[in-house]
Parts: sequence; structure tokens; C-alpha cells
Amino acid sequence: MANVVLDELDRQLIDLLASDARVSNRKIATKLGVTEGTVRGRIKRLQQDKLISFTAITGLQMARKSQLAFIYVQAEVERTREVARQLSEMAPINAVLVTMGRFNILAMTLFEELDELVEVASDKILAIPGVHHVETSIAVKTVKYNARVAKITEASAMDGNGDEDE
Repeated sequence: MANVVLDELDRQLIDLLASDARVSNRKIATKLGVTEGTVRGRIKRLQQDKLISFTAITGLQMARKSQLAFIYVQAEVERTREVARQLSEMAPINAVLVTMGRFNILAMTLFEELDELVEVASDKILAIPGVHHVETSIAVKTVKYNARVAKITEASAMDGNGDEDE
């Protein structure tokens, strides 16, 4: 993807779709004061540039593995990217973020049995060269969850690039 520049119309279009992805192109065109063809063309370009996609987002209670865990990883600074890459390739890991602070990587996973989490955190992640320390936290209650910020799906629904299978 090249360096894409979004104009104000793109941003307004994305905002409308983010609030209701099922709204018709005709309604969007009317709200934005443009033609339906313009809306259709913009949506197509945004999809081709992988800036937007359409999917059904389910609540965590719909996942087969219903427990959410955060795995905090302290890795050698010079190996952070490589460790993050290796984590992203692990089947049970759903998200990997490089962070600043006490831990430089945060991984998220869904699990059913505590043994699964222990195996990933203690046996697999700690075995990665450059990893010094791992801590886990288990979500016990979801107070607020905004799928626009962090869409959490089971790893089996994702391809190797972190994109959803089509």
C-alpha cells in the first residue's frame, strides 16, 4: 500500500460507515452531498487500499474460547521486532502490539482452559530467544469494549498476515 492521503470526504464517509456499515450508498451520498457513484468509487478505493473492510463483529461471548488474556512480554530492546513477529505467528495469539513501558510487547489471546494460557506464556513465549519475562492478566469482566479500536477474533479466523480469511 502506497502512502495514502485521505481527504475530508473520505473521512466523513468512513465515519458514516463506522457508525452503520449497512447504510446504503444512496443515503451516504445524500448526507455528504455527492453522487452515489462517487460514494461507490470511494468505498471501492478505500477497500482496495485496505483502509476499510466490512465484517460482522461479534461479542466476546460468541467466541468458542471465551476467556480473554493479556500477555505482557519483556524482551531485549534490539530483539523486540523479531519477538513480536514470532508471537504474531503463534496460532493462539490474536493480537500483538509493541508498547512502551515496563513491557515492550503486549499479546492478546482467547483461551478456554487455564492450561492453554500457561502453555503459551510459560512454555512457548519464554522459550523465544530475547524474552526475559512474561506476565499474564485475565479479563474477568468486560466493562467497555469498542470493536473499532480492537477487534478480537479467534486466531483460526485470521490468515497469516493478521487479516481475516475471505
